[in-house]
Amino acid sequence: MPLLQIIKFFDFKMQQKIIILDFGGQYAHLIANRVRRLGVFTEIHSPAAPVEEFAGASGIIYSGGPSSVYAEDAPEYNPEILSLPVPKLGICYGHQLIAQQLGGKVTPGKVKEYGIADLELGEPSHPLLKDIPASSPMWMSHGDAVSQLPDGYRIIASTKDCPIAAVALDERKIYGIQFHPEVTHSKFGMKLLDNFVSICGCERNWNMKSYMPLISEKIKNEVGNRKVFLLVSGGVDSTVAFVLLNKVLGTDRVLGLHIDNGMMRMDESQKIIEFLNASGMNNLRVVDATDSFLSRLEGITAPEEKRKRIGATFLVVKDEEMAKLNLDPKEWMIAQGTIYPDTIESGGTKNADLIKTHHNRVKEVMDLMAQGLLLEPLADLYKDEVRMLGEELGIPHNLVWRHPFPGPGLGVRMLCTDGKGEFASNADVPGLAEYLKEHNIEGVVLPVKSVGVQGDGRTYAQPFLLTTKNLSWKECEKYSTELVNRFKVINRVIWQVGTVANEMPKLVAQYATKDKFDTLRKFDNICTEFLQKNDLYEKIWQMPVVLTPLKVADKPCIVMRPVNSSEAMTANFAEIDQKLLEGLWGQFQADGAGSLWYDVTHKPPGTIEWE
Repeated sequence: MPLLQIIKFFDFKMQQKIIILDFGGQYAHLIANRVRRLGVFTEIHSPAAPVEEFAGASGIIYSGGPSSVYAEDAPEYNPEILSLPVPKLGICYGHQLIAQQLGGKVTPGKVKEYGIADLELGEPSHPLLKDIPASSPMWMSHGDAVSQLPDGYRIIASTKDCPIAAVALDERKIYGIQFHPEVTHSKFGMKLLDNFVSICGCERNWNMKSYMPLISEKIKNEVGNRKVFLLVSGGVDSTVAFVLLNKVLGTDRVLGLHIDNGMMRMDESQKIIEFLNASGMNNLRVVDATDSFLSRLEGITAPEEKRKRIGATFLVVKDEEMAKLNLDPKEWMIAQGTIYPDTIESGGTKNADLIKTHHNRVKEVMDLMAQGLLLEPLADLYKDEVRMLGEELGIPHNLVWRHPFPGPGLGVRMLCTDGKGEFASNADVPGLAEYLKEHNIEGVVLPVKSVGVQGDGRTYAQPFLLTTKNLSWKECEKYSTELVNRFKVINRVIWQVGTVANEMPKLVAQYATKDKFDTLRKFDNICTEFLQKNDLYEKIWQMPVVLTPLKVADKPCIVMRPVNSSEAMTANFAEIDQKLLEGLWGQFQADGAGSLWYDVTHKPPGTIEWE
């Protein structure tokens, strides 16, 4: 269809959706999630898609991305999209791309911004900025910036280090912002997106109730006359997927398999069986494959290799169980409770960077997908939407609102190492000593590494341990942001709750063995009981507990990672009353811990899980 015909089509078709162009930003799909929360359906499209795909859209949002718009390997883009007569909003990379396409200039920024910046409104009355305070915190994550504006552009907001933070080309309803309104750190980001939805003139009538018929029909079409074999980890996602498939297809066409991989939380498998039996589903098979998994992880230390081996072993055990049941693979589809972040962080979108390979995105799984043998009924949803769907399905509250638990389980919460390797110390980081002295704080760069995400790309760097006592959470947040932004070797910051000895933690060899998992299980359970006892379990979204390969006085050092989020793509570290933490440290100390550390890093720049 020629572009002129497409434009005419836009003139009369009722517009009920907003399209997001995915340039590979870790938050491209998060934008879609945020707009859905505003009651408007969203679709993700390739920026190289033909304009025919955009018919019926009421607006288009250009996402951020890890590339530079002037780079030779910049994502492929169809320039005709900009000519479509609907409002457009460019975010970060998208803002830079639109500016460049219209004749502006994009160059490396004088200051690379990663973190909170105060947005100062130049035009508070502008429709895009309606009801946003004159000064408000917004999240920045960029190295490049628009340095020269196209004709007709007006600056409507700035930050200290980014004079062109928000722009408008009102006659064409084209807007650009350098910050990320979709992340939780942007206090009034949702309001800005809400304003854009109003500019688009959308009807706000999309919700999970309206989605149920659509997802049910999609499942029936994909499955056809086949049956479905679902791997049930016991987490929220796979449980909702299991109940959904039972409801849509019937229990006679669905079989669930829960594999105990030896990396479960304390009494996890038994709780899963009790939960599902109480919900009336008896078509769940449970198998203990601890030995199979631990043997595959013997001697393995690299996080990516661990994840891949865990994911591959799930499929091996699945095949063994299917063989025992004499199930014909041609009659059965394999199902997973995969949600959006699993795909995004695994580099599953065309332009995305690999942050970490999720167990349900290893090669063997992708091969099944290519053969049309994989069903993922939740693959378009985020965690908050999965919970809403669970409520819609009538799943008990205590099951739907359990803390998220990754498929690899405690396998990604135990840092493994041979006890060797080269790591930066305080003395190796230029400017660090001066920074610590200037702020009158103490701490050390620890000799371990963890995964993070900055500027839409993966980092694998060292944590910094703040050892100064009596720091407020606000001070911890300030130092965490500044340390990560200033020093490349650091990608997350932790604060010391307590220690049995004031000595430098010693790196030791640590592998994925049963005794180590038993140790981690013990401290993880102490934390769970602590949250429940203090009425914090549902107030904190998730609290991974990490066993590090570090020891103080020959005793293990543990990290608690309490976070608040809704969709797992962004998160703030949760603030627990520090007086309560004193009691928790007492329990840890009595059970043999050398130190208890508290992760005070937001996501970004630190992922929720350490591996």
